[in-house]
Amino acid sequence: MTSKNPSKEIISSILNSSKTIAVVGLSNNPERTSYQISKAMQDAGYKIIPVNPNVNEVLGEKSYPSLSDIEEKIDIINVFRRSEFLPAIAKEATNIDCNVFWAQQGVTNDEAYEILTERGYTVIMDLCIKVAQAVLV
Repeated sequence: MTSKNPSKEIISSILNSSKTIAVVGLSNNPERTSYQISKAMQDAGYKIIPVNPNVNEVLGEKSYPSLSDIEEKIDIINVFRRSEFLPAIAKEATNIDCNVFWAQQGVTNDEAYEILTERGYTVIMDLCIKVAQAVLV
């Protein structure tokens, strides 16, 4: 099964109705793309929850070692990890209260897509959340 992103209307609806984004692989280095995009999303009004076991805080928010450690409601899981890590992240995602999984531009994995769509997730892959937000919201 090859991944297929939802329509622009659905993506727009997700971005308009979401408030909290858990960012898997968010770096505390301002030079990294994950930091820059998450900062832009934070500046646009979204709450960012960093998921990175190697840092304590990013963008003024407490960082969590894994998705499972987050206790609050998450609207979007945004992933900044290489494609080969997506299946494991997808499996963990199915155990938390969230139904949107977003892999950043250049990141795709058919196995992860299948795991998530079989469990009712809306899956967006190979698309920059910041670009989508700028264009669709």
